[in-house]
Amino acid sequence: MFDGGIAGIGVDLCSVSRMERAMAKEHFAARVFTQRERDDLASKGKAWAQSAAAMFAAKEAAAKALGTGFASGVMPWLIEVIHQPSGAPGICLHGAALERLSAVGGARMHVSLSHEGDTAIAFVVLEARTGGAQKDGKDGTQKNGM
Repeated sequence: MFDGGIAGIGVDLCSVSRMERAMAKEHFAARVFTQRERDDLASKGKAWAQSAAAMFAAKEAAAKALGTGFASGVMPWLIEVIHQPSGAPGICLHGAALERLSAVGGARMHVSLSHEGDTAIAFVVLEARTGGAQKDGKDGTQKNGM
């Protein structure tokens, strides 16, 4: 449920086979996924590559919703894909990603993940704080509301 307006959106696709190749590289998983995410992936059995691709797509989509992509200190390991007790995915931000959320007037992120065949997709909506000033992300000036 939304309390505020939309402060940002992001979408990303990731190839499952590309993720399988990347995860075969020695340090890729540690540079991209948190320990909690790596533990979650280890529990997925045969579906680990689809899950990893969806998680990576979610990280990219979240970075886009924040308005930076993977730049300005917002890095993949600072955007964590979590799962609610219901199984629904969520986003937990850390460090510069969490700071950016505040800077753009964000309250929380909503994420949807899906995969079919060799493709995973993630869509992220960044919910705005209600009644708060927001930086527009271009020149750092404040604007009220959405």
